[in-house]
Amino acid sequence: MDRENMVKSVSRALDIITIVSLKKGGLGVTEISKQIDINKSSVYRILSTLVQYGYIEQDSETERYKLGYKFLEVSSKLLESIDLRSEARQYLQELENTTNEVIHLVVYDQGEVVYIEKLEGNETLRMHSKVGKRAPMHCTSVGKAILAYLPPNVVLNILEQKGMPMHTDKTITNKDDFLQELNQVRIKGYALDLEENEYGITCIAVPIFDHSGKVIAAVSISGPTMRMTDQRIDLLQLQMIQIGKKISTRLGFESRTT
Repeated sequence: MDRENMVKSVSRALDIITIVSLKKGGLGVTEISKQIDINKSSVYRILSTLVQYGYIEQDSETERYKLGYKFLEVSSKLLESIDLRSEARQYLQELENTTNEVIHLVVYDQGEVVYIEKLEGNETLRMHSKVGKRAPMHCTSVGKAILAYLPPNVVLNILEQKGMPMHTDKTITNKDDFLQELNQVRIKGYALDLEENEYGITCIAVPIFDHSGKVIAAVSISGPTMRMTDQRIDLLQLQMIQIGKKISTRLGFESRTT
């Protein structure tokens, strides 16, 4: 087979896979042939090859073709190979370029957040955060963004084990008030740290979800309160929510909301 015919065969095979994937109950050879406008014998040969490798399977009763379990094997390997930092990098840089503020990427680990990426921005800002450092969840925007989407019993266990120590006089230290705050995070889609962790620093964060729909991380913008005004946060919130969705999508998350 020459190169041109080989490319055409691969292209047809991918077209067939796409068509079959869209029909839950599977499709017959004739239906597939009509949709991609190639003769039935060619469709059958391609399907036979895909069946041989496990990418397509045929229902023994209906004789219709549907996706094979090989795709699950391949997709699981893809998901295992996804690196959060590399997948998020371009979006973190986008935030840094458009805001000039400090950008953080954190992951959830054992009741705390761990900073795994920090972009400094172009504005001068002294913060305690650095890559590898741990931080509490109850007084950080990234912590709240993650806690809001963890199971309630897990949240209560974290608050019980870690406590809610006061970092500034603006830290929320009452459990009921804090749980109400998490409810607002779920409603709005983003979390705020209004000088609750460090004086003079205001942050906005959004959650990041993995392919299973589990919250695993958060991304934030941090800046001096004098720059992070209510008006600016209003402008940033939509961008942040979109960034959170884009990173989550890169990790295989499919939003069920419309």
